[in-house]
Amino acid sequence: MIFSTILFLFRFLPITLGLYYLSPPKLKNFSLFICSLVFYSWGEVRFFPIMLVLILINYICGLCMEKFDQSPKARKVFLILSIVGSLSMLLVFKYTNFIVDTINAISGLGLPHLEGVSVLPLGISFYTFQTMSYSIDVYRREVETEHNIIDFGAYVVMFPQLIAGPIVKYRDVSEQLHVYKNRYNLKQIEDGIALFIFGLAKKVLLADTISALWHDIIGNYDSTGITSMGSVGLANASSGLVWLGLIAYSFQLYFDFSGYSMMGIGMGKMLGFDFPDNFNLPYIANSITDFWRRWHMTLSGWFREYVYIPLGGNRRGLKRQIFNMFVVWCLTGIWHGANWNFILWGLYYFILLAVEKIFLLKYLKNSKVWCHIYTLFFVLIGWALFVGNEQGVGLSLLFQKMFNFSGGVSPIYFLRNYGVLLVVSTLCCTPVPQKLWDGIKKNTFLKIATLGLLFILSVAYIVGSSNSPFLYFNF
Repeated sequence: MIFSTILFLFRFLPITLGLYYLSPPKLKNFSLFICSLVFYSWGEVRFFPIMLVLILINYICGLCMEKFDQSPKARKVFLILSIVGSLSMLLVFKYTNFIVDTINAISGLGLPHLEGVSVLPLGISFYTFQTMSYSIDVYRREVETEHNIIDFGAYVVMFPQLIAGPIVKYRDVSEQLHVYKNRYNLKQIEDGIALFIFGLAKKVLLADTISALWHDIIGNYDSTGITSMGSVGLANASSGLVWLGLIAYSFQLYFDFSGYSMMGIGMGKMLGFDFPDNFNLPYIANSITDFWRRWHMTLSGWFREYVYIPLGGNRRGLKRQIFNMFVVWCLTGIWHGANWNFILWGLYYFILLAVEKIFLLKYLKNSKVWCHIYTLFFVLIGWALFVGNEQGVGLSLLFQKMFNFSGGVSPIYFLRNYGVLLVVSTLCCTPVPQKLWDGIKKNTFLKIATLGLLFILSVAYIVGSSNSPFLYFNF
């Protein structure tokens, strides 16, 4: 089920909130658990057992680590079991056929694909990391073991952040999860509604609209792989138009993913939970290091806490620190997708971050303009690597078009059609909207009118357009 649909907005969400608010305090987690299972199973019911298995594996291993509290070896065994159990699901569904294809390419064998894993369970990369964080934190004695399987299940399958984050650690919500009375207040619900509407507007009014520019260039493909009429086609585009398309894709990806995160955080507030922020205006970053402190912050934080620091972080000298960064960024690339372009994307950012760590960062700090130009330029190249396996793109053709400065269809026509939208998108990547909202929300009438207008426009767009899933559903 997708947030930006009439079904979700006018059926699932109001029914779920109604049941949740009307439930007795001690049954709120139960109602949240059941409604979230319905949300997850809608259209994906065959993956329902996978979710239950992941919940049971980590719940039981957590109890066993508590029971064998005085036995370090036993605790470590159950930690390993929980991690292997969680990662095995991810490995089978996300990476098995990629591994088969790689073996076939290297060896020339004709190994068949594994049947039944061609479709990736929605959100498996996100909720797998959440269940692993719980088991690791229990092992470290940083959180208490959860004894109530309904409460634990409600945490794992909580629908606002289930499909595409933010990645919520158990300790982020454990206290609120066990507050049965006065879990939420009217001010929190109001803030949640505002965040949800802003996230919805980001998704449907900005991301979905600006995506048309990118797809006008590469083409829209139907289920048979046939491109629609009227598109340029990457081979016919000039270098200027390709760069313009990449800018549009960058806006789309940011507004799409940050919009989902904002909607999830907003719904979390409506339910009485404070989820961590996932984005902080990444396109105003002054270095690649700064960019990754602002983009998908919960994923970066997860890898830092559960991979980078346990490997030694920056405590064992520069060479070991660079190696630790290499491991983290290989895993980050692999996490994003079972394709070599994602691994290349991860290595690309490792090189940039290593160069900044070794010598470049101190020079960037002394710059006020060029640091932003440098950052945006290399981020655009990164998104080219990211999108290189999409149908109609092709990594080699894309980079050839970007850097050969070849002729073709000019960007002038598209600048005329999308110029205003590009300017609005640029402004929405800066602190300007937040400053405007800080002034507007002081006036109750203006606040309600603004939110109402954005919601009506968003719903009108949804009604008049085809369904557009969130991009990070693919990961």
